[in-house]
Amino acid sequence: MSAPATHISCSSLSFTWPDGSRALDDFHLTVRPGRTGLIGLNGAGKSTLLRLIAGELRPTGGQVKVAGEVGYLPQNLVLDTGLRVDAALGIDRVREALHAIEAGDVGEERFAAVGDDWDVEERARAMLDELGLGHIGLDRTIGEMSGGECVLLRLAALLLARPDVLLLDEPTNNLDLYARQRLYAAVDGWHGVLVVVSHDRELLERVDQIADLRDSAVTWYGGNLTAYEAALAVEQEAAERMVRVAEADVQRQKRELAESQVKSARRKRYGQKLFEQGSVPKIVASARKRSAQESAGKQRLTHASRLADARERLDDAVDAVRDDDEIRIELPQTKVHPGRGVLVLRDLELAHGARVRGEYEVRGPERVALVGRNGAGKTTLLRTLAGELAPVSGEAAVDVPLRFLPQRLDVLDDALSVVQNVARFAPDATNNRIRARLAHFLFRGARADRAAGTLSGGERFRAALAALLLAEPAPRLLMLDEPTNSLDLASVRRLTEALEAYEGALVVASHDVPFLESLGITRWLLLDGELRDTTAEEVRAGL
Repeated sequence: MSAPATHISCSSLSFTWPDGSRALDDFHLTVRPGRTGLIGLNGAGKSTLLRLIAGELRPTGGQVKVAGEVGYLPQNLVLDTGLRVDAALGIDRVREALHAIEAGDVGEERFAAVGDDWDVEERARAMLDELGLGHIGLDRTIGEMSGGECVLLRLAALLLARPDVLLLDEPTNNLDLYARQRLYAAVDGWHGVLVVVSHDRELLERVDQIADLRDSAVTWYGGNLTAYEAALAVEQEAAERMVRVAEADVQRQKRELAESQVKSARRKRYGQKLFEQGSVPKIVASARKRSAQESAGKQRLTHASRLADARERLDDAVDAVRDDDEIRIELPQTKVHPGRGVLVLRDLELAHGARVRGEYEVRGPERVALVGRNGAGKTTLLRTLAGELAPVSGEAAVDVPLRFLPQRLDVLDDALSVVQNVARFAPDATNNRIRARLAHFLFRGARADRAAGTLSGGERFRAALAALLLAEPAPRLLMLDEPTNSLDLASVRRLTEALEAYEGALVVASHDVPFLESLGITRWLLLDGELRDTTAEEVRAGL
């Protein structure tokens, strides 16, 4: 049976950034039709790989071959705000020709521009409607659209172009729940080659296979994310068992080597004693001594070789166990006692029109999820509470120390090290104290001295979170805006672990419902023109 025509092939692929850091080295990959979820730790090279396949980057070694047309949705989408929707969809020239023909211009170049695309406007509007963008006219400009709408518009352009290979890099970033459902439906209906990099569990449940990228190599797992996690758990249990077996073998070989050395020493002492007593002739004693030395040497080499082999097997077994360190911290100074007032909102009108009617109060260590459609004003509300924006009217009163982590993670100074960044928020803390506490956030030794500008996405987020949680005075109200954007699955898990230790009040704006539920949310607030209480069930149902 012949191989499918459409595929991606990477052979001996290498890529090195201008600063000398290597992203991929002697990398091999073949992807055939189907939906593939590409996962791995931040910094493993997932986004770099997609850019190489899309042709945005040139390999420094090896080659990339793609059979078929490629469509690529980057993680950080930048569109010209003055661009019209039809131009973003790639149908502006065809539309112009169609309208000219309808107006009576029958020039040959007009018909050549249209080709067979006489229904392009109908198809474009149907695609926009399918992705929840039916309210957007083809003549509107990008500047009139939200970030989430721009992502869906780019996806609509790709689907209209009908590429053979579709590459999606964190496509759910900045998408609200409604838009995510539209994206999921598009992925469900895809029949070509699809490679998606994502931390979104619901999206990864829709793939046919998982490609796990580590150390410039991919390990394949059939099925979706749940199947991958089950298979990985079995693998890791077996790997840990092999480590225990290998450790026991190393200890046994050490004992046998030591016992062999003791026996050899005893024989040597016994032979020396016989020689001194004159019990055996000198020539016989010398022969016995040489024979004993040769035998002891052979035994020593044999046992040393066995010990070296056992240690090598142990190293191999240890390498098979994943060392995904977990954040383990204690933050008792962040504690807020139940019932204590933390935040009060009274008749608040925000800068872009959203309102909070009446009074809303957050007390004690509540964990509040702030949800709503793209453009509803969630970020505006958080920035208003943080004092970065002034309300149009009303009052927002915060009664405890507050820290706010924005989507852009711009609380860090890229030119400063991780240690220096934390010191900015805790100026009275000693260097040793800061380093000791940073170790709990997995910044140990030289890692803590790296400049913030050189960190990967997950590392940067961890550093920003550490700076806020280790700040003095300790924050008793922590606000996070879309914290899981661009984080890999391991980093999301680490974030959850860190927040488990946080004992203050928490307000999190996010579209990632599984993540919110993992935080133990005690209250759900929906911002949709006005702020109101809701439930997790309503949120999952699409509000």
